[in-house]
Order: sequence, then C-alpha cells, then structure tokens
Amino acid sequence: MPPLRQIAFVVNSDKAGAMPLARELMAIARAAGVRVRQTARLPLRRGYLRGCDACCVVGGDGTLLGVAGEAARARVPIIGVNRGSLGFLTTFSAEEARSCLPQLLRGAFRLDQRAMLACSTGRGGQDLALNDVLIKNEKNSRLVRLEVWADGQLVNDYQCDGLIFSTPTGSTAYNLSAGGPILHPATRVIALTPICPHTLSNRTVIFRDSVRLTVVNRSADRLLVALDGQRNLQFGQDAPVRISLARESLPLAQRAAYEYFGVVRTKLNWGGGLAERK
Repeated sequence: MPPLRQIAFVVNSDKAGAMPLARELMAIARAAGVRVRQTARLPLRRGYLRGCDACCVVGGDGTLLGVAGEAARARVPIIGVNRGSLGFLTTFSAEEARSCLPQLLRGAFRLDQRAMLACSTGRGGQDLALNDVLIKNEKNSRLVRLEVWADGQLVNDYQCDGLIFSTPTGSTAYNLSAGGPILHPATRVIALTPICPHTLSNRTVIFRDSVRLTVVNRSADRLLVALDGQRNLQFGQDAPVRISLARESLPLAQRAAYEYFGVVRTKLNWGGGLAERK
C-alpha cells in the first residue's frame, strides 16, 4: 500500500482511555508528517472521509460499525483500535497500535475486503450493514410471521421471534448467539438464521453471493429492521424488505501477521488456551 498522507481519527470518548490513546496516535501521525482530522461524532456525516487515505477508529466494534458504511462508500481503509471488550473488528490493541502505527503510516499493512449487506425497505429507506440485518417485532417479543424469497423462489414461511441476515464478518455476532455457523470472512455469502423458530427443524440457510432476498411481512404488527444494531428502518405490510450483498465492501486494515482463527480462538476461548500454550 502507498504511504498515508491524511488520516481521520474517530474516537469513542465514552470508552475508558480512548481519548488519551487517540491523542498519542495522532501525535505519532503528525510527527511522521501525516495530516490528521478528528471527530467523536457518530454517525459520520456524508463526505467526512473524503480526501483521507485511512480512518483510525479508537473504541470498540460498535464504534467501527458506526463508521463502516461511510468508509465503504468512500473506499477508505479502517484501522480498528480496541478500547472495548471483544474486538473482533477492532483487532489492534492499544500497545499494537502504538508500535505498529509508524509502519501502517508507511503503507505496511494488508487489506481484508469485508462483504456488506445492502438493505432496502422499499419506502426510500436503504442502507449498508457490515454485520447483520435483524427483522423482529417493532415493540415487543411477539412471534412474527415472515416469508422469505430467494431469486423469486419461496424459501420458507417462518414463524419465529425474528430473522438474522448475516455477513461472514457478522457471523460471530448475533448470528452465533442464535445458533448460526461461523463463516470465514473471505467468503461472500449470506447466512439466514431464525431466532427461536416455531418449527425446530428451521435452521440456518447459506445463500450464494448473487442472491436477491425478499422478506414479506405476514404479521399483523409493524416490524423493525435493525442494521448492525444501530440504525433502524420500519417494515410494514405494504412493501417488502430486500437484502443482497452490496456492491461496496469494507477495506479493513490488518497486520501482515493477522490470523483470523487466532482471533477467534482468543475471543471465544477455544481450547481453553491450549493452542496458545503450544
């Protein structure tokens, strides 16, 4: 990658230590002759990343999710620095960020292109999601009835608490908690996982990258469409929800030595740490 000339810092000031760490990192960038802009305001306004070569997010995965859509549209790589808890997306620790930032500024990093979902309610509301699209009752946890169609063919008429449409990146989030599979982020598929389905044989369905999914509300109530758990669209009976893989993808900066399953083993405590002790 070419050296960075201008970098934006997006800081979650509610996370302990995020602002002091961001100041340290910005000082490193300025000392290297890199122009810096900073904000703690989310969601980012359209065009904020214009002219930037990268965006350094200092916070947790939720902070990064709030930046992902704008970064994908602007094709600006995100450097995620974790000041939250799990950190599946913000993979740089504070110590790694301090030590690696000079190399990153010189362009010494690799990019993972993460697939995103394009979601439209058919009423002018449309957006991108990096992790998932959730459809559930707007006000309570009542059972919902949802028809799902794939490329014009009926998949199923679901009766459940809701449906999760997940990217491979989001497969370790709500999808995993609901019993869905872990998908390697390099794959380009969509996972559909029902939440507490009325029929126990209803399990996750994996769709190919070119699928066009349509969800029709057969419930009496209005439903909620939540994107990455942050942005909501309403869903009535007059227009379906349409979901597909987006044209845009999120460029996520990683260390050259980054290993996806190393992160999964650590975050999910696989093997009780046996792999790390070898």
